[in-house]
Amino acid sequence: MMFLTESEQQISAEYQHQGYIIRPVADLPALVWIREQFIRLVQDALGLVADDEPNVLLNTIHERVSSANLNSFRLKIIRGINSLDNFRLMYFRVARPYLETLVGNELSMQLRVNLSIQFPGDDSSLLPVHADTWSGDSPFEVVVWLPLVDCYGTKAMYLLPPEPAAELNREFGQRAGASSEELYQAIAHQVKWLKVKYGEVLIFNQALPHGNRVNEELETRWSMNCRFKGVFTPYGDKKIGEFFEPITLRAVSQAGMSYDLPKL
Repeated sequence: MMFLTESEQQISAEYQHQGYIIRPVADLPALVWIREQFIRLVQDALGLVADDEPNVLLNTIHERVSSANLNSFRLKIIRGINSLDNFRLMYFRVARPYLETLVGNELSMQLRVNLSIQFPGDDSSLLPVHADTWSGDSPFEVVVWLPLVDCYGTKAMYLLPPEPAAELNREFGQRAGASSEELYQAIAHQVKWLKVKYGEVLIFNQALPHGNRVNEELETRWSMNCRFKGVFTPYGDKKIGEFFEPITLRAVSQAGMSYDLPKL
């Protein structure tokens, strides 16, 4: 018997059916703080005066940074944001109640949050179709995907829903040797392109095939992603202490982990 609340059952059913949920961020001040830090870092990196509206600055950053300099610019920004003491806490807060419903309340969080910046028409930032579990990630992980701008169409990401993903898994051996592009073309008619606005958060099952394509929209995509899992669920190649860190370990778990049975 499930003792989940009606709201928890609804979110859980939606996640299982779709492979993802999209919800308003749970802590809007935390999101505002995160974007303010990004704006500050971008202005510092480019020597800009703080006069551009944040949405305009981020959506048109391709007019200020060349494609050749994109990766070094992205790395500078992501190093800066991950160096902030409160950043991972704020990131967790935007999704906390949804994570506690879907994953549990004793969580491990990825040590570093990733950043994607995808210019219009640029093919240097593509993520070919893949499932994270194919390269050793645990199926007990979820990805919290957080946009800093409205993401839609090819400015967003796609996901293969659970039913066709299960079919692909059954046929996987037959596709051995196929390129990632051949694989994408085989499932292109089945993938779901996700629309996630600024102010919303996406949580998806990273065991489902997903990726992006060339951004054919007129604006730059800014999105972050970070993995979460239950502390006591199985780990894949990315281990606790190396890739993950417990963030909400409860007192009874801490006591049990340190308990030694008396010896006679």
